[in-house]
Amino acid sequence: MDDLEQALHAARALVLADLAAGDVARAEVVSLVEDSVSHRRWWVEQWPEGVAYVAGLVAQDVQDALLERYGRWPLCPVCAEDEPDGPHALEVEPELGPDPHWVCAKAGVVVAAVGSLGSGRGAGTTS
Repeated sequence: MDDLEQALHAARALVLADLAAGDVARAEVVSLVEDSVSHRRWWVEQWPEGVAYVAGLVAQDVQDALLERYGRWPLCPVCAEDEPDGPHALEVEPELGPDPHWVCAKAGVVVAAVGSLGSGRGAGTTS
């Protein structure tokens, strides 16, 4: 298996682990992961140096697709759930770099590496 396929399989597994931790890995959501992996395969074929960034990009793609269809994901476990605007989602940092993590931008803390979200309240979705 070449580096691209390894990176794509790893990205798929990491994002699916985070989705499963939040109990949102339903078939239609897994399809969003597959769509992103397919798109990112093409993207890395165009820019091979970007292979190290695939996991973070797939996580961001799935997060964006979920926001459009279902609501925010993954929810921040650091900040109070009774925020005036409702719970906010974690962000992937770095936006374009290796070793992506889920972070709470409000509190400025790293919550977990992509693929390592716990099964607590921070993993769900909300509209």
